[in-house]
Amino acid sequence: MYDDALDAQIHRWYADFLTDKSRKIWPPRDIPYFSPSSANADARGLYEKMRGAKKEKTGQPAHQGRWTRIGTAIGDTIQRDILFAAKHGNMRFAFELNDRGEPMFEDFAKVSRVIGHGGKTFALYGTCDGIMLYVSEDGEVLRVGLEIKSKQTTYSMTSGFSARKGPKEDHVKQCVCYSVMYGVDYYVILYVNGSKKSWNMTEDEFAKNPDILAFGLYITDEMRNDVLDHFAGIVHAAETGDAPALDLDKWTFNDFKRTIALSLTEAEIAKLERKVVALNHSSLPDWKKRGPSEALADIIRIRAEMTESHTKEAA
Repeated sequence: MYDDALDAQIHRWYADFLTDKSRKIWPPRDIPYFSPSSANADARGLYEKMRGAKKEKTGQPAHQGRWTRIGTAIGDTIQRDILFAAKHGNMRFAFELNDRGEPMFEDFAKVSRVIGHGGKTFALYGTCDGIMLYVSEDGEVLRVGLEIKSKQTTYSMTSGFSARKGPKEDHVKQCVCYSVMYGVDYYVILYVNGSKKSWNMTEDEFAKNPDILAFGLYITDEMRNDVLDHFAGIVHAAETGDAPALDLDKWTFNDFKRTIALSLTEAEIAKLERKVVALNHSSLPDWKKRGPSEALADIIRIRAEMTESHTKEAA
C-alpha cells in the first residue's frame, strides 16, 4: 500500500492547516458547550464544568500518554487506508471534501455548532474521525459518519462475543452528537484492536479473533432528542444550582473529582454508601463492584484530607 504522492499530500494538508492560525476553530465564549465525547459522561461532572470548575491537573503516567497516542496513530492509519482505497478504486466509500478540497476528518472538519433545544442554548464543539460518501448499488450517494475506536487491552475486544454485545453506549451517543453537528443519519463505529492473538493465525483463528469490528448505526430524531435533552438538562441544572446525582461508575474519567467530593452533602454521601453496600452484597461480578467501591473510597479520602488540612490551619 505504498503511495508516496498520497502520503505527501496528507502531510501537506496538515502543514497548511497547522501553519495558518486563522483556521483554528474555538468553542464559543459566551454560551455553554459540550464535546461529543462527553455525551455519556457523569452528569455531576458536566454540571460542575458548567458552574465554572476547573479541570484538575493530575500527572498522567507515561504509559497512559503512550496509550492515547497509539490510539490516535491507529485512527490515522485507518483514515490513510480509506484515502488510499478510494484513490485506487478499491472501495465504495470516500471521504467527503471540505471547501478547500481536504478530507472531512480531524482538524479539517472541526466545528462549533450552536444548538437551541428545550429552551436552552448551547454548542457542540469538536471534530470527527470522518464524514464519508457511500455510493449504493443503485447509485444513491449517502453521507456516512465514521468513528474509530482503538482497543489495546485484549484481542477479545473485537471477537464474535463482542460483536453480539453491540457498540458501547458511550460511543453510540458520541455518534449521535456528530449526527447533529454534521447532518448525517448513518454512522459506522469501527473498533480496531492493537492487541493481537498472534502474528501467525489460521483462517479459522482469524475469523474468531479479527483485529477489526464494525457496527452500522441509523440515527433517529428520537436518539438525537434524548442526547440534546440531556445536555439541556445539564445547562438548566447549572443555572438553578440543582446538582445532579453522582454516578460512581463514571468516576475514573471524571475531571472534577476534588470539586465534586467536597461539594457532596452528608445526605448524598450516605446515599452513595448505601448504594455501594447494596452493590457489594449483590450477585454482580467483582469487577462490577470494584469501581464504585474504589470511587467512594477516593471521595472519602479527599474529604478527610480537607478536614485534616482545616484542622491543622485552625490549630
